[in-house]
Amino acid sequence: MRLRRRSGSPAENDVDAAPMDVRTRARSDTKGAGGDRKGRGTLTPARARRLIGIGKVVAPLLAPYALAAAGAARAHWDTHRARRLGVAPDQLSTYSGRGGALHARIDRIAEALAQLDANEPAHATGAARRFALDTRPRLVDLTVAVRAAEQMPAPRRRTALRAVSGELDRVETELLTHLGVRP
Repeated sequence: MRLRRRSGSPAENDVDAAPMDVRTRARSDTKGAGGDRKGRGTLTPARARRLIGIGKVVAPLLAPYALAAAGAARAHWDTHRARRLGVAPDQLSTYSGRGGALHARIDRIAEALAQLDANEPAHATGAARRFALDTRPRLVDLTVAVRAAEQMPAPRRRTALRAVSGELDRVETELLTHLGVRP
């Protein structure tokens, strides 16, 4: 057996230095990955019992914080969705489903038509009142179309909802014209 020098580069050592370096590196890699401890990566019955015991102690302490965080996240998400639809968060459940956004648009247009038809001198023209009277039945038809489209297969539903959205765009443009806003 030959003695090997520990100092210096492996090239200065004897010929067997490179294979020894590979073996040493492989041994250190297994130690770093937890290979020196038996059963570290596997779940043994004793380790499972220990984890369950820790869970029984920690879960009641963390549960209220987890529930509060989930509630806050849900409230934030509901506020975001309500803002996107243009409604109050407490009205969000009214506009659920695949046609919820269109239902919200239809309701907002109906509210604007009511204000247009009111006896306000700025908007109380004959053409504006006639537009409001002609548009209300059309909004009812569009509401029925959206409800019917929610039960259709996906390709037909998308086509129907796109058509309703186009019609609502046209109605909104005319409404803005009657309100004196140039789109």
